[in-house]
Amino acid sequence: MTIFRSSRWRRTPAALSLATALALTAAACGDDGSGSAGDKGEEGSGKGQITFWDNNGGVRTEVWKEIIKDFEAEHPDIKVKYVPVASTEVQSKYDTSIQGGGLPDVGGVGAAMLAGIAAQGALEPLDDRIKGSALEGKLNEGMLESVRNAGGQDKTFTVPTSANNGVLYYRTDLFDKAGLEEPATWSAFYKAAEKLTAKGDNEFGYTIRGGPGSIAQALDAMYGQSGITSFWDEAGEKTTVNDPKNVAALEKYVGLYKKVTPEADLNNDFTKMVAQWDTGQIGMLNHNLGSYQDHVKALGTKKFRGIPQPTLDDGTRVQISNPVDGLGLFKSSKNKTAAWKFIEFAASHKSNSRWNESAGAIPAHKDAAEDAWIEKAEPTKLAATALNDGSTKIVQLPYYLPDWNTISKAENEPAFQKVMLGKQSAKDFLDNLAKQLNEGQAEWNEQKK
Repeated sequence: MTIFRSSRWRRTPAALSLATALALTAAACGDDGSGSAGDKGEEGSGKGQITFWDNNGGVRTEVWKEIIKDFEAEHPDIKVKYVPVASTEVQSKYDTSIQGGGLPDVGGVGAAMLAGIAAQGALEPLDDRIKGSALEGKLNEGMLESVRNAGGQDKTFTVPTSANNGVLYYRTDLFDKAGLEEPATWSAFYKAAEKLTAKGDNEFGYTIRGGPGSIAQALDAMYGQSGITSFWDEAGEKTTVNDPKNVAALEKYVGLYKKVTPEADLNNDFTKMVAQWDTGQIGMLNHNLGSYQDHVKALGTKKFRGIPQPTLDDGTRVQISNPVDGLGLFKSSKNKTAAWKFIEFAASHKSNSRWNESAGAIPAHKDAAEDAWIEKAEPTKLAATALNDGSTKIVQLPYYLPDWNTISKAENEPAFQKVMLGKQSAKDFLDNLAKQLNEGQAEWNEQKK
């Protein structure tokens, strides 16, 4: 695994060193490392039009339009051009624009893709802008630390807006009918998945994610069952992803496919998986807080619950870190003053609360995290409690590796489908993933010397 790069740069058997990759990136982007052919951008007049890319376009479009409307009412001399970009496409769209121009002024940049974009010099460090602004002291320290670590340069390249968390949604009505207890443990989860399945009636105990985004869900299930609490060994050199306990956990998890899940799961991304679960024929779904409102619209609040990921039988809960989402200011912007005003407004108490209530996510703004709606959104409340009361051990994923987002998605999702189909063993899959991760970690450690 080497540094994030455009689609025209392919992985070679002998991995490029991090320093070499950075040199190639600088040559592609301009000597000053800006995100658009050497364009450093300008502070601008603070008026006029700015462009904003929503990194979850189509899913959060309506709430962003409301926030933009309020912003433009407060700042009548600034207009925001809203561009919705699907979450599955935003990484490649940023990549293409960094190489060829056309970046927005402001864009949604989550921690999972942050290192790759920041390494190419496309993002403006925001530490000085936060200092002295209305956001100073108001942003969750843990989320700030997360994005600083993810950027790989100990700088704040994105203003955190929300934290998501893995959730196990289950149909309370189906569980009650079958006389099943809440799937609070992995043992109860597997028991329920089997008992709720009646293929002849098109009823299934679980839906497994086999399409885009499958790797993160698989890792969550693996570490949750193995109980391993660190992604790296004590030396910080070798990943634990292919530890025998994780291999066994993945074998058991993938064994659910077609046995207690729909066959269509092989290609389902989160939107298809969520829509399928909301039809009412499936007992359980692993997703995150972001789909809570979808379930409420489809099922109401009486037919399902969203609880933290299952625990081991001894009560230990282990889960992988979920990337913090945020808003980045691109260096090539010609109106950074106006762009920052928009970021500051969007991350403010009122806007941050509105966005996170719509998404069911945990707000980054401290005041928004105290708002009344969180008490009513049970999955969000339970997730926040589990994260803050010490009951959950978090496996920190290496978002700081510039190629993490690429290798955990495009490079290994097709291989995971082969595991689901029985064409590749879980061990071979994880050994290959570990090899790529260890190479990337070695480059990273060497660069830090």
